[in-house]
Amino acid sequence: MSKKVLVIGESREGSLRNVTFEAIAAANIISDGGEVVGVLCGAGDMEAMGQEMVYHGATRVITLANEELKTYTSDGFSQAIFQVIEDESPEGIVMGHTAIGKDLTPKLASKLESGLISDATEVVAEGDKIVFTRPIYSGKAFEKKEITDGVVFATIRPNNIPALERNEELAGEVSARDVDIQNIRTIIKDIIRKSSEGVDLSEAKVIVAGGRGVKSSEGFEPLEQLADVLGGTVGASRGACDAGYCDYSLQIGQTGKVVTPDLYIACGISGAIQHLAGMSNSKVIVAINKDPEANIFNVADYGIVGDLFDVVPKLVEEIKQMKVNA
Repeated sequence: MSKKVLVIGESREGSLRNVTFEAIAAANIISDGGEVVGVLCGAGDMEAMGQEMVYHGATRVITLANEELKTYTSDGFSQAIFQVIEDESPEGIVMGHTAIGKDLTPKLASKLESGLISDATEVVAEGDKIVFTRPIYSGKAFEKKEITDGVVFATIRPNNIPALERNEELAGEVSARDVDIQNIRTIIKDIIRKSSEGVDLSEAKVIVAGGRGVKSSEGFEPLEQLADVLGGTVGASRGACDAGYCDYSLQIGQTGKVVTPDLYIACGISGAIQHLAGMSNSKVIVAINKDPEANIFNVADYGIVGDLFDVVPKLVEEIKQMKVNA
């Protein structure tokens, strides 16, 4: 039976995050031919971003206008989006399992007195049922869940559900709506970003990560070169962050970011269970380590036993040469 499904979009620095398009793809599965309504708060060219949501499969998009929504706050966004939920009465709601998604969706679910399936890695229609797959026990196992009553409310893990192909021939209304925001308890006066520039870790297709084996902050330089030639970004284990080699914004693992890139290259990382919890579901894992007994080799698809400071520069040169010859 067809359903109306709301997709809560997310933007960063005036551009939609890719997980928004993945959420639209998931919503199309849940809607079963019904209406997929995008909802967008934030700053930037809202009309253009709303149109992008239409090109990626949204039936129509509602942009929310209010001075309190230019910067994310839990109070402001939840009030605004809840007003749309009350007006639209959707049977489903989908959002990315991002830092904002993890903060916002439980608050909305509480107001709706609804259940919430978080961090779904797969959404499948099985007859009249929609089945969600999500990791448990730090990614060592997976469970399947379905909502039998009430609103189907879920967040999806970035880089797991393929977005629909962009199609500029798709048409849909993008309308602005005023919302009333009251009693904001949090005021954002300034934002200082410590994360590195480039591709966001949670949405990166290629990640080159360093551990204690990089030995220093300068040790990340060859990793950055490798990430650059592969069109990816750099991450780190908690050990490297604790040692002061890099900022904690790069941390991958149980207490850091959970990533699922197409290619994960672990350099000088031993493979502690806390780190594996954040990257073991990567599609292809390559491990570079001097210790042939390192635990990282147990999850790697390909392993190189050697000094990363010898291996990584050779990989960079080889990839550059392949690009020249292509």
